[in-house]
Amino acid sequence: MLSDRIRQKPSIKKIHEEYEYYRNVPERGLVVNGRPAMTQIDHEKVGDFVLVTVRDPLCAYDEDPAKKIADRLENAELIGNSGMFTTYSGAYKGAKITVVSGGSGSPETELLLYDFMEYTDASTFLRVGGSGGIGDEVHPGDVVIASGVVRGEGMTKAYIPAEYPAASHYEVVNAMVQAAEGLQAPYHVGVTLSVDSDFLGGGRPSVGGYMQPWNIEIAGIYNRAGILNGDRESAAIVTLSALFGRRGGSICSVADNLCTGETFQAGGGHNFAIDIALEGCAVLNRMDQQKKAAGKAHWYPKLGE
Repeated sequence: MLSDRIRQKPSIKKIHEEYEYYRNVPERGLVVNGRPAMTQIDHEKVGDFVLVTVRDPLCAYDEDPAKKIADRLENAELIGNSGMFTTYSGAYKGAKITVVSGGSGSPETELLLYDFMEYTDASTFLRVGGSGGIGDEVHPGDVVIASGVVRGEGMTKAYIPAEYPAASHYEVVNAMVQAAEGLQAPYHVGVTLSVDSDFLGGGRPSVGGYMQPWNIEIAGIYNRAGILNGDRESAAIVTLSALFGRRGGSICSVADNLCTGETFQAGGGHNFAIDIALEGCAVLNRMDQQKKAAGKAHWYPKLGE
C-alpha cells in the first residue's frame, strides 16, 4: 500500500526512532470494531475516486450530500457511518467512486483523509462543494475548477511549510474541464482560497459587524491577485493528496460574490458541480486505462487519439 511505502522510507524511520512517544501511538491510528475510527469505512469497498462533500446548508441539499450523490451511482451501498462521516461506494460509467460527507473545514477533512489514505490506495481525491466568489468574472451559479489553492488555513502547515504549493493534479484539472465542456456548464479554471475563518478570514464581518483593520484588506488583496473563489476544504485535499502520492483537485459551485456584490443564491450552480465531478471521474478512469494500455505513467493528449 502507498501508506506502507511512506512508513518504510529510511528518513521516516529515523524520525520515528527519535520520537520518544512513537510506540505509544497505534501504528495505523485508532480503530473501532476493526475499522478506522473516524469514518468506520469498510476500506476494501472504497473506490479509486473519492468525492469529499460537506453537509453545507448553503448548498441547499435536501438530504445528506453523500446520499444525494450516491443515488446517481450504480449499485451504491453504505460502507461507513461513524456519526461524524457517512460514506457510500458505487460506480459511474465504469469509474469506481466513493463519496463521503462530513462537517466543514480543513481540520475535519484531515480526519477523513487519514482513514482513506492510510487504509486504501484510492488514487484520486476531489473536493466537491460550495464556495463564495472573489474574482470579478465569477458569478453566482458558476463553477470553479481549482488549478491550485492558497493555503490560508492552518492544518496543512502542520504537515509542510507554507511555501509548499497546493497544486491540483494536472490530470484532474484536464478531466474536469473536459467534463464541464461536455455538459456546457458555466465554469472557470483558476486559484481557490482556503481559510479556517469563514467570516473574517474571507473578509466578511462577524457578530455585530465585528472587524479589525486588517480584515478589510483581505477580499481586495485576493481579488487583485486573481483568486476566483474561497472555501474551507480544498487546501487540505490538494495538499495531502500531493504529499501522499495521490491526485487531488477541487470543484466548487459559487453562491455569491463579495467583491462584485452579487447576492447569495442557495445552491447556485451546485448541481453542475456534482455533474462535472461524476463525469470528470469517468474521464479520469478512461485516461487511466489509456495510460495502462500504453505503459505510461503520465497521461498526455495523444494517448487519447
